[in-house]
Amino acid sequence: MAESSDKPEETSEPSETVTTVAVITDEEREFAGRALLQFESGKYDAALNTISRLEETRPNDHKVLHNRAVVEFHKSNCTKTDEFRQRLQTVCSQISIKVNELDGLEDVDNGVLYYNQAVVRFHTRQYQEAANILEKLFQFIEPLEESLARKICMVLIDLYLLTYQAEKALHMVSYFDKMLFDPPGPGKGKDGGQDKEKDKDKDKAPEGGATPAVTKETAVETISPNEEFRPLVHQYKARCCLLAKSIKACKREIKAVINTQGMTSTTIFLKANFEYLRHNYRKAVKLLSSIPDAPRMIELGEWLPVMYYNDLGCIHFYMKKYNLGAFYFKKAMQENDNRAQQLPKREPGQVLSGRPLHTLAMNKHYELLYNAGIQLLHAGRPLAAFDCLIEAVQVYHSNPRLWLRLAECCIAANKGTPEEESKGIPSKKQMSSQGVVGSGFHRKLVVMSPNQKANRYTPSGQSSAIPVANLEFASICLKNATLLLPEESATKDAGNTGHAGSVQLSGHTLDSGDMLDGSLLGDSGCVAVPPGFPLKPAEIASLRCTVLACSAYVSLGLGDNVMALQHAQNLLMQPALSGSLKFLGHLYAAEALISLDQVSEAIQHLHPDNVSDVSVSIPGTMDSTAEKGKGSDEGEERESQAVHSQYYPHSLQSAKATLMFNLASAHCLRSEFEKAKKCLHQAASLIPPNEIPPQAIMLGVYLELQTGNTKMALQIIKKNQLIPMMKSNDGSAPLPTSTTPPSTLIRTKQKPRK
Repeated sequence: MAESSDKPEETSEPSETVTTVAVITDEEREFAGRALLQFESGKYDAALNTISRLEETRPNDHKVLHNRAVVEFHKSNCTKTDEFRQRLQTVCSQISIKVNELDGLEDVDNGVLYYNQAVVRFHTRQYQEAANILEKLFQFIEPLEESLARKICMVLIDLYLLTYQAEKALHMVSYFDKMLFDPPGPGKGKDGGQDKEKDKDKDKAPEGGATPAVTKETAVETISPNEEFRPLVHQYKARCCLLAKSIKACKREIKAVINTQGMTSTTIFLKANFEYLRHNYRKAVKLLSSIPDAPRMIELGEWLPVMYYNDLGCIHFYMKKYNLGAFYFKKAMQENDNRAQQLPKREPGQVLSGRPLHTLAMNKHYELLYNAGIQLLHAGRPLAAFDCLIEAVQVYHSNPRLWLRLAECCIAANKGTPEEESKGIPSKKQMSSQGVVGSGFHRKLVVMSPNQKANRYTPSGQSSAIPVANLEFASICLKNATLLLPEESATKDAGNTGHAGSVQLSGHTLDSGDMLDGSLLGDSGCVAVPPGFPLKPAEIASLRCTVLACSAYVSLGLGDNVMALQHAQNLLMQPALSGSLKFLGHLYAAEALISLDQVSEAIQHLHPDNVSDVSVSIPGTMDSTAEKGKGSDEGEERESQAVHSQYYPHSLQSAKATLMFNLASAHCLRSEFEKAKKCLHQAASLIPPNEIPPQAIMLGVYLELQTGNTKMALQIIKKNQLIPMMKSNDGSAPLPTSTTPPSTLIRTKQKPRK
């Protein structure tokens, strides 16, 4: 969920001092101070005039040139971003500074130049580059001015939150809190000035964990200038706890935000996000509905209606109301497009100029498309989901999970609905006779096959690289997902080096035990999958298994049995494999081996003892829903279990029955009809009669005809069930151990994983 927050002062700023290269006269120092006061009061024309007089005496001073660029940028209402970025680069080249190679800070005043470069990258969504610059600048933060040090910390916290680095954000918030309300002792001041050392006791604020009441008591005569940052610090702490999914610490920090800031729109978004993490979805919806109007949100680069509808869509996704969630995402996109049209148009021939700097990252079109695509895929509308995701992949092309979702859209579009594919209830239309041919002794009954639609590759003369929702394009998507995933050895090493840590936050230790899913644990080994959370090593292993299962299924659909067998065998060799994917791996491998006429190997995959579990979670992983808040929607969690049963066998008995049905068909191919009947009868006894698939009923008819029992075959057709076979005397016969080849009748569809 998105949450609103008052952004820190991320605007560019000039430096007061002129230079240390030449001697500074008193007149030049007076001009520099006057220009700074005029800039801070918003008198940009007067500031430019003052800077022009400075340029007459110091034409080659890089600080004067930098200050002119900053003032002119603010005079244009921060709209001439391209020109400002070019002038910053010119100033850096003049003094031989490489922004990405900050090894030392010879002149303290050059810190402003690095900061401004990072700010431009922040607003143009170059978060990693901005973080790299500020992290290097943070190493020399002690001698910097206090105001600049505060801004560096605030932008770094925002960058860590935007890039989902909870641990780094928590450490930076802790440092920022101490810097504001618990300054260092003598000799460790920011600027080393004597005035600040003298006023340190006077300006020192209470500890970070103090309540607002204590703050008012301590500030009887004068209020510390840093006291205005206290609501922002609590807000940062709450956002960090939300990102780390620390329920206890988050509840404490949100209370502090409410006490210091009141029930503003920002506070309501934070509280709604908190209830969302606790699975109190209805309470989160109620909180979002009470958000007041916030006209300043546009000035801060946020659009309240877009955030509101997006959050509602996310909540309804976890409430399993996919169509309603898709409706809210559509509303969010409409609001986003309407507001985007109201923004000033970009200047001709310019990439960034024409719009204010803080509005460059306001358009959330592709993030909303991504959310809508996932929602539509779960709603059973794969073609609409494909249209959304194929547009989002133009921006998030490095996301392996997005390529998997595109492949799942193609698979779902080429298959029937989940009810048709997995319920296995034969309809009267499927099994009823289609007519009678001949008469007398030659009278024949025509029965329609329940699986007439072939799903094989049919060349159409069109390149498979063209984005179309078919299996050919699904194969390309799965190859991209495989290439984007790290090597298995790298994932294992990253998983082994993970460590449990703790962070001191407002006097409370926040360790890994506070987390719902261990989000605070080391960031090493994670794979960035924007716009979502980074994938941890365990999630990478799970994603690799899902990609392999889908690849095997698609290869079978395209008739490429060699690649299907390779993917299935690779899937079965994965160390962290869920029971459901293991079941699919054996099923796909058996079908590929039968098509390759490798009987002895295929029969080993169809043995019922190969399946001992049909769960969709990886063994040994921590269940993220184990800890829930009071009043969480338990009924919706039970509903999610029912969703899984549409794509996977709902029980171990059902999975074994599926393997035995296929084993019976294998015996049938080898003309071992008695063994096939025993397997079919034993499989039918494991599941209720209404869950027997139509393919098994047709197989029973075929076996009765082959053994000469025409009357029994007619009875099966009329009753549309295998009841006559279930009444045979050898119902308890053991499973035959023949090495005859199986023929896959039922191919279970791979479920799109969340």
